[in-house]
Amino acid sequence: MLKRFQTGTAHLFIPGPTNVPVDVLRAMNTPMQDHRAPEFSEVLAPVLDGLKPVFGTQEAAIALFPGSGTAAWEAAITNTLSPGDKVLMARHGQFSTLWATMARDLGLQVEVIDLAWGAACPIREVERRLGADRHGEIRAVFVTHNETATGVTSDVAGIRAALDACFHDALLFVDGVSSIGSLPFEMDLWGVDLAIAGSQKGLMCPAGLGLLAASSRALGAMDQSRSLRSYLDLRAMLRAHEAGSFCYTPPTHLLLALRVALSRLQAEGLQNVFKRHNHLAEGVRAGVAALGLEIVAEHRSIASDTVTAIRTGPSVDARDVITIARERYNTHFGAGLGPLEGRAFRIGHLGDLNEGMCLSALGIAELSLRAAGAKVELGAALVAAQQVFASDRAEPGFAIAAE
Repeated sequence: MLKRFQTGTAHLFIPGPTNVPVDVLRAMNTPMQDHRAPEFSEVLAPVLDGLKPVFGTQEAAIALFPGSGTAAWEAAITNTLSPGDKVLMARHGQFSTLWATMARDLGLQVEVIDLAWGAACPIREVERRLGADRHGEIRAVFVTHNETATGVTSDVAGIRAALDACFHDALLFVDGVSSIGSLPFEMDLWGVDLAIAGSQKGLMCPAGLGLLAASSRALGAMDQSRSLRSYLDLRAMLRAHEAGSFCYTPPTHLLLALRVALSRLQAEGLQNVFKRHNHLAEGVRAGVAALGLEIVAEHRSIASDTVTAIRTGPSVDARDVITIARERYNTHFGAGLGPLEGRAFRIGHLGDLNEGMCLSALGIAELSLRAAGAKVELGAALVAAQQVFASDRAEPGFAIAAE
């Protein structure tokens, strides 16, 4: 295989970490500062305030933990639940599987609903199991809002409706790592008790911050939790945030970056951010269909607007597609995970992204697929995506943020 000397810009089309805008990078190019000084609150306060609309909340308390979304997962569990507590979760992709594994590792009894990779969290089955829980043993329901491995978005509002229909008091945990900041997320409206995000996806920052939003019900549940915790103590972190600081040395430069990233989201307008992601995703999906390939999501109605997982078919190894893209074209696609390894690759289309970048992704995917042995028509994906992009931009209501 021809491996070329890498010139030009490296194209990053993985579903996280995502591209970091220049002004966000520039915000980190500053001297260190005293995080115990009073003026540090001028860094932290705008970040906490700016995250509220992104999470879709006015009421929740938000804590920032140095770490990844996985750290926020663990903080959510250990601060509100106890070893031996029973939880219900669907397992239908790599990240929902990892969350279930963590819950078991932390001593929870995990009742799993196993589904095909490509399915969404099953509302009716969740409602059935909650309805059968006559003694209220299920303490929490875990939902992976956007399963990054399969490119599937689940209906969180529908799960809340299932809880309400059963008059069930279980807490609602939602992994929003690859959705919050890119897809509509309504924590208050949907009755989410704990929502989890990371800095490196829709928030367009480097990895290193786990974000956790907790409802008043979740804060009350902390009084009953018997789990051990220290570094990830939510109550201690919230007290420190209230005082304008952290429990320990914070990643100040990440906070400076996040402050600028949140300003970008505010300037574009969150509704426009969501429309943009849908618009770009529709173009990518049209391009994939034009190549005669299938997406992993079982139906377009649950297909994610932040990442598309693409099946390469039985005669093409997706690992070859990824390697060719990287070595020949300096382009990075997401690998197939778990049972999708070698059978699918992923195009991430979230964060700081536009039509030209998505067309580049599709064009390089065509070249890489062809080189890996796929019978695809060069240019077909580009034309299909261009048709979507041309028509969508002309639709009334697709507002463009003013400069």
